[in-house]
Order: sequence, then C-alpha cells, then structure tokens
Amino acid sequence: MKMELESIVLPGIDPSRPIVISGPCSAETEEQVMQTAKGLAARGIKIFRAGIWKPRTKPGGFEGVGTLGLPWLKRVKEETGMYIATEVATKDHVTEALQAGIDMVWIGARTTVNPFAVQEIADALKGVDIPVLIKNPVNPDLELWIGAIERIYGAGIRRIGVIHRGFSSYDKKIYRNLPLWHIPIELHRRMPDIPIFCDPSHIGGKRELIAPLSQQAMDLSFDGLLIESHCNPDAAWSDACQQITPEVLDYVLNLLVIRDVHQTTENLSELRRQIDNIDEQLLELLSKRMRISREIGVYKKEHNMPILQSPRYNEILEKRSDMGEALELNTDFVKEILQEIHEESVRQQMIIMNQQ
Repeated sequence: MKMELESIVLPGIDPSRPIVISGPCSAETEEQVMQTAKGLAARGIKIFRAGIWKPRTKPGGFEGVGTLGLPWLKRVKEETGMYIATEVATKDHVTEALQAGIDMVWIGARTTVNPFAVQEIADALKGVDIPVLIKNPVNPDLELWIGAIERIYGAGIRRIGVIHRGFSSYDKKIYRNLPLWHIPIELHRRMPDIPIFCDPSHIGGKRELIAPLSQQAMDLSFDGLLIESHCNPDAAWSDACQQITPEVLDYVLNLLVIRDVHQTTENLSELRRQIDNIDEQLLELLSKRMRISREIGVYKKEHNMPILQSPRYNEILEKRSDMGEALELNTDFVKEILQEIHEESVRQQMIIMNQQ
C-alpha cells in the first residue's frame, strides 16, 4: 500500500532535532505526574507521556489509575505548555483520551499483535487529526507491524509514526526485549517516509542501557526517542528499573551524537557496533543452548543414561565442520569452538546429575 503521510511534528518542536517524548511509565498520583512533568519541562522536553491504562501480562499488577489520571495530564498541559500523550488499547480509551484533550496516542506492543483490537482503535480514530504512534508487536513479525500501520492509515489517519521497543524472548538475555535492529531497518526500507522512534527503556529494561541504546538509534537515523522518566524511579509502581530522573535524562540527551553526514559506506564505529550486536546475539544463543543442555541432563538422569554420547558428539563435530566450511569458516576453528561448547554442555549436565 502506497501511503501519503503528513508530518507528526507538533507546533513549537524543532524538526531538525530528534523528537523526545518522556514521562513516567504510569501516572500514579497527581503529585508524581506534576513533579515529573515540571522537571522535564524545565529541561526542554516538549511532549509528556504517561500510561493511564497499563496492560499487564498477568493479573494482580498495577494496571494504571484509569480515567482518574486524565485530568492530571490536562493539568500538565495547562501549567507547563507541554503536549500530552498516552497509550490506548480499546475504543473506549480512544474516546476518553480525545475528550481529555490528549495530543498524541500510541498503540502498545500487546495491542499491535491483535488485528481486531487495532481495527477497533482505527475505527474510533476516524475523523481525528492527531499523531498516532504504533509500537512493534511483542513478537518479531514485521508483516503484523505493517498491518497495524495500514489499518490506522485506512481509517484516514495521516500523521503516523512507529515505535521500536524490541521483541520478547523466552530465554535469558542481555536486554529485556531483543533489539533485532534489522526489523525496523527493513520497515524503514519499505516505508521510508514513516518516522521511527526508539523506546530504549523497554528494549533495555535497565536504566544504564538507555544511553547506549539511544545512541544506537541515533546512529541508525531514527527520528525520535520515547524514554521513561520518573521523579523518583526507585519508588515507581511499574517498571522501576528502566526509568530515569529528568536530570539524568537531560544528561543522556546532551551526550547524544547526532550525525549530520550520511555516508555511503559504513565507518569503523558503525562496523564495531555491528560486531557488538552480533557478540550479544552469540552470548544469548549460547545461553539458550546451555539451557537445552540442562534439560537433556534432566532427561538422562531420569532415564539413567550416561552423560557422554560419543557417536552423537562425533556426528555433531563432523556435520558442523562441514557446515562451517560451506560458510567459509576454518574447520579447525569450528571444531575448537564446538569442543569448548561441548565441554561446557557436559559440565552443565554433570551439575544436574549430581543434584539430589
């Protein structure tokens, strides 16, 4: 579908700089909202975000204050002059947000994954002229993400942007949600006119990862950042580990290097960044492999089987060496790596065997 999009840049915001949207994960109290908003406004942030309705994976967690918090956002707008934004997940959310004068809405990752929910939101937005941002679905499905964009566009919305917040994974990993940068890059290739925001808070899951992830997004020419900020992050009612104070946000943003020159070839720092990403993926894959090795250890223990299976090990060495050669890797190098991995797998299984 060919799209004719309009700018999402709101009046008074410098279009030559990355757009920064910031505020707490959740609106908790009026005092917390106002204190955070004033801290951000004092540091030049123009768009304030706060979750009013908070979808949770399991029941029992804090799911937002609901419509009670909308007047707090209106007060932010009145007293600071900031634009206000929040997440919507149902048609009722859309109606209530618009009635409260919300300037921008976004659709969350758990909602994007459901075409019925996205269509319901699209229908509720018909005839409305505000920017709508769409987060990637929780699973790495580019077509599902594009489908959500097309549904919103089909409702007549022309001010559309997307938010890259990473993708969920079962295994232990460095990031809360895997960046998988190639997916938003491919989205940009297919839809070069759509603005892309990065959500380093949800990708990293830790406040110390916000700065490097933000820089990576800038190096990839993303258009903006969605960063969670709280006046007292350690006391936050949700996602405490990934929120930063307005003061720290200001420090992070001042450290960002915005590249003005678009190079036809990748420079050394970009190539090193790619190496770093690949190393992270290798470590996460090794962690996944060891988890499976431990499960094998449990099976062998339950069935009174020896740990070392020589025919299987020899088969792996031979087949993987052939695969490595086909990929232009030195066979001795491949065998040495596989031997180290095998020894660690045996060690992991021995731990399982020795457990009482």
